[in-house]
Amino acid sequence: MRFPFRSRAAPAALFAVLAGGASAQVHADDIIVFGTVAAKSALEKIAPAFERDTHHKLVLHIATTGELAADIAKGASFDVALLTQAALDDLIKQGKLDGAGKLDVARVGVGVAVAKGVAPPAIANAEEFRQALLAAKSITYTAQGATGPTMKKIFQRFGIADIMQAKTVIAQGMTAPQAVAAGQAAMGFTQVSEILDAPAAQLAGSLPPELQVYSTFSAALAVDTKSKAAAQAFVAALHTPAAKAILTARGLQPF
Repeated sequence: MRFPFRSRAAPAALFAVLAGGASAQVHADDIIVFGTVAAKSALEKIAPAFERDTHHKLVLHIATTGELAADIAKGASFDVALLTQAALDDLIKQGKLDGAGKLDVARVGVGVAVAKGVAPPAIANAEEFRQALLAAKSITYTAQGATGPTMKKIFQRFGIADIMQAKTVIAQGMTAPQAVAAGQAAMGFTQVSEILDAPAAQLAGSLPPELQVYSTFSAALAVDTKSKAAAQAFVAALHTPAAKAILTARGLQPF
């Protein structure tokens, strides 16, 4: 799923987060950042301070890791990619990303979303979570990403795969929390940071520790970036205390 914001003369999903002004004495670059949707709100909050301090401008292209990886593989123009570690490593092997400056930024676990105002189910341990799944009238997750396969493995582990398949609604054209908020399902599953980005849904909690699966997000530069110094500065900015505080607030666990 792509998230357009303010378009430029490029893909429709591009959006610019512009803040601050550039001094005539400072060389300012436009940095195209391909960022996974799990980091959307964190990147939006990190961007203004980076632009103010460096005078560079960020152009954020937000979509699922699968969509972004496909765009990169097809030759899309960008400077920095923030994707799942597995996708990033694959693109490094393809020669699309520079592995020398790769930085592990944060990890995030899978959470449970319910509609705003609904009493969240008890999901502190595996048995509570199993009972919550059986009690839910319907559930949802998206077809893209790792959450769907993760949940299917959990259903199989619980011995309830057929029951859950019968009440699964695949979220189309929206995130799982948005589908829950729209009344399409009673319970949704996706990364915690995405649930916190959905104002009409609420985080019921993370998966129980014995079931939790984390996704690690890493950043690297395009091998053919024309703004290497500026791109390196942005990647370094993701590791500052201020950026880590934003990542934490948005449900990610920075390294």
